[in-house]
Order: sequence, then C-alpha cells, then structure tokens
Amino acid sequence: MAHQAASRAERRSGDRGGLSIFTVIITLVVVVFFGAIVDFGRQLDARHDANIAAEEAARAGAGQIDADRAYAHGGTFVINRSDAIRAAQNYLHAGGYTGTVTPLDDHRISVHVTITRRAIFLPLIGITALHVQADAVADLVTGVEGENR
Repeated sequence: MAHQAASRAERRSGDRGGLSIFTVIITLVVVVFFGAIVDFGRQLDARHDANIAAEEAARAGAGQIDADRAYAHGGTFVINRSDAIRAAQNYLHAGGYTGTVTPLDDHRISVHVTITRRAIFLPLIGITALHVQADAVADLVTGVEGENR
C-alpha cells in the first residue's frame, strides 16, 4: 500500500508546472489577439484619415479659380492647374501629411497620401508600423456648364 502511494506521488510530481506553461501560452495568445484588434483598428482609422486628406487636398486644388480670366471674360470660371497643384500640396504640407500631387491631364489632378502609424501591440510578433495609402482625383472644371463639360 505504501508502495502504491509513493508511485502516485511520483506520477503527480511529473505534471508539476504543466498548467503554468499552458497558462503563459494562452495568455500570450490572448494578448496578441486583442493587440491585433487594437492595432488593426488604428490602421482603419489611419486609412480613413488618409482618404479624407487626399479628398480634401484634391478639393482644395479644385477650388483655385483663375480670377483674372474670370473677371476678364465675363464670369467664365476656369481653374488654374498650377495653382491647383500648389494648393493641394500646401494642404498636405499644412496637415502634416506625406503625399504627392500630380496632373493627370489638363483638367484633372491626382492626390496620393501615405500615412504610417506606429503599432502598439503587434511589435510582439514583429510588425512595428502600419502603412496606409489613399488616392483622390479632382476635376478642374467649374459648374454645370464649365469648360470641358
């Protein structure tokens, strides 16, 4: 009988610490999972910010009416392409955004914005930054009957 009790005690001592390792592994998995949720939420916010910045910069460019031409030709509103590009670049710079503004043709500009945010929890698995990009195009035409409509 004493021999059976001793062998049971030996078997139980071989399992010691097994629950602790399991708990550590599960805790790490849960932290990484919830951390990924937080960081991917931040990435969605960054994508939203990039879209808004690109659209607003394009809109700022599209609002650059050539005042001299408008007054000289009886109210014909034409947008100055170089002023439009400069206004869109200024908008991006003033907002602290990284991006480019390029002419697509004589009557359109394209704005490309890149935002990088630092990951909070994902560095645990090697992802340190979240990168997003957005594009917007503005027509450099005014009104329903504007030039090229």
